[in-house]
Amino acid sequence: MKSFTEEHEELRATVRQFLADRSDEQAVRTQMATERGFDDDVWQQLAEQVGLTGLIVPEEHGGAGYGYVELCIVAEEMGRSLLCAPYLSTAVMATNALLHCATADAQKALLPGIAEGSTRATLAYAEAGWSVADIALAAQEKDGGHTLDGTKQYVLDGATADVILVAARTDAGIELFRVEADAAGLGREALPELDQTRKLTRVTFSSTPATKISDGDVSEGLERTLALTLVVLASEQVGGAQWCLDTASDYAKSRLQFGRPIGSYQAIKHKCADMLVEVEFAKTAAYNASQAAAECLDGEGEGKGDWDTVFETAHMAKSFCSEAYFHAAAENIQVHGGMGFTWEHPAHLYFKRAKASELLFGDATHHREALADLLSL
Repeated sequence: MKSFTEEHEELRATVRQFLADRSDEQAVRTQMATERGFDDDVWQQLAEQVGLTGLIVPEEHGGAGYGYVELCIVAEEMGRSLLCAPYLSTAVMATNALLHCATADAQKALLPGIAEGSTRATLAYAEAGWSVADIALAAQEKDGGHTLDGTKQYVLDGATADVILVAARTDAGIELFRVEADAAGLGREALPELDQTRKLTRVTFSSTPATKISDGDVSEGLERTLALTLVVLASEQVGGAQWCLDTASDYAKSRLQFGRPIGSYQAIKHKCADMLVEVEFAKTAAYNASQAAAECLDGEGEGKGDWDTVFETAHMAKSFCSEAYFHAAAENIQVHGGMGFTWEHPAHLYFKRAKASELLFGDATHHREALADLLSL
């Protein structure tokens, strides 16, 4: 991709400093142990002091109106610090679902609250699989409105969201519905955690009232939403992988064994070198995907949006970054030896985030198969 500009580097520095102050290891450990999983004060500071919750929200809805290069820089820094916050669910998934699937009235009603940090939202779509084609939950018309019955799996931050956007089938196809947190018949069950820093929820609906906020089939809009989410998640994975590489390298230089740094031994050299190569390739894949998304959305208003490239680069990035992050996290533990396996050392937090992120929205094999289908291979 093109080089980052001076403004991009300033954004990175600002976000990194904010996260160093608000999302250090102790803060992560504290928040991941809570039921909510995040600090409300930090969330409001993200919105009010740094303006991150509305980064891609259009200016007419109170947002900053930035693009995907900026968003992915922010995600990379959040991945580096393991920020505990409903950012991916609210500022990325829900925001994109509104922008690409919802009516103008629904956007006007919800996006300003997301931008100012007063509304936390999420998208519930996954059921038997990660594909939009797997959506089976149906919306029934009742008393001039709609009700939902069924279950959605792996809903990001579903237990704490103020608004849940639900993809459900109607006679028109797949449409988007708005469900309030206090809606009758709505059940929210926290799922067992591998990665305690990111909360997943099983959401159930039992004759739950829902408001339709789309106008016709939104399958294509959902596909775009998921692709853009993959782009951002890949950048988050890069941030975590870079932390693992830096931590392993620093330890290899400082830890002495038999009177010399362990990094001087061939076995450790090879581990660090392999990590470096994989992390740099992962960066290339993630940055390429963010650039493709930025160029597509910048030109979409003129009919120049290249969504095929976005889909292809998103699948490539998620596939490669998933494996690179997990390998870097595992090798970081190995470089640290016995200490790397302890609860007290943060290495295991990144290892768990790496594995959970690898599986979220489909593993590497899933995305290679999706890419092969796109290329008609």
